Amino acid sequence: MSGVFVFHGGRVSEAARAYGGAPADWLDLSTGLNPRPWPVTQPTDWTALPDPDALVRLEAEAARHFGVAPGLCCAVPGSETALRLLAKALDLPGRALVPAYRTHREAFFPSRPVQFGEQPKAKEVFVLANPNNPDGVLRAPEAVIEWAERIDASGGFLIVDEAFADCHPEASVARAVAPGFRMIVLRSFGKFFGLAGLRLGFVLGPPALMMLLRQMLGSWPVHAAALSLGTAAYADHAWIARTREELPARADALDAVLRRHGLEPEGECPLFRLVTGCEGQALFERLASARILVRPFAEHPGWARFGVPADADALARLDEALR
Repeated sequence: MSGVFVFHGGRVSEAARAYGGAPADWLDLSTGLNPRPWPVTQPTDWTALPDPDALVRLEAEAARHFGVAPGLCCAVPGSETALRLLAKALDLPGRALVPAYRTHREAFFPSRPVQFGEQPKAKEVFVLANPNNPDGVLRAPEAVIEWAERIDASGGFLIVDEAFADCHPEASVARAVAPGFRMIVLRSFGKFFGLAGLRLGFVLGPPALMMLLRQMLGSWPVHAAALSLGTAAYADHAWIARTREELPARADALDAVLRRHGLEPEGECPLFRLVTGCEGQALFERLASARILVRPFAEHPGWARFGVPADADALARLDEALR
C-alpha cells in the first residue's frame, strides 16, 4: 500500500494506477464528503474578476447560517489554507488533539499533542475538531467554550475546526465567537454541501484577526464560482434541512452493513464511520481489489475509515466486497 493513501482521502487516480481500472470504475469512500452534493444550477461568469460586493453577500449569508455577525466572518479558499494562514498570523507554538487532522499538527509545526480540556500552562494555540476526525467524537459546546475561556485567560488561542458541524448545528460554538475572545472557529463548505472542489471555507474570530487575514489573502480570496454557489447554497434552507434529516439514515444503513461483517463502527458524524480493532491495511487492500477506496492510517494499522455511500447500489457494492 502506497503512503499517499494515508495522507488524505480522495486519491482515486493513484488508486486506479496502483490497483487497476479507470478512476470512474472506483467507489470512493475515502473522504467525509456528502456523496449527494447540493445541486449546482447557478451559472458562473468566468470573464470578470470576482466581485467584491459578491464577497460581502457571501460572508453575510454564511454568517447568518453560522449565527455570527458578518464582521466576525472571513471567507477563505478552504479551511486547510486557513489553518496555515492562522499559524503565521498568530505566530505561537501549537498543540493539537490526537487523533486529528494531519494539518492540525503540520500547520503549527513543531506541534505537541494535547488532551481535551488540559489546563494551559503557556501562551499557545490549541487546535481541535468538533466533531473530530477520524473518530467522529462529538463534544458538548459548553465544554468547548469552557476550555476556550481558560485558554483565553492564559493569553493563548483555541481554534475549533467545525468542518463537519453543519451535520450538528446544535454542537457549534460559533455563537460564542466575539471581539476580545481568543477563540477561532473554522467552517468548511465542501464537506456538508459535497462540493469540495470549490475550496471554500470560513474563519470566524475577533475583528482584528479577520482584518489581518483579509490583508494576507489579498483582493480576491475566493473565485467567482465559490462566491455565487456558496451564497446560493447557504440560502437554500429547504435543502439544508432535508439533508440534515437524510444523513443519519444513510449512516445507520452503513453501520448495519459493517456490523454484518464483524466490523464495529464508531463516531457520531453521519458523513463517515471509523472502524478500529481490525486488520486495517489488509481490509484496505481487499476493498481496493474490488475498486473501493477507504481511508487507512499509517499510525494505526488496525483502523479504517469509511465515508457514507450515496445510495443503495453503492452500499450493496460495499456489502458484496466485504463478504
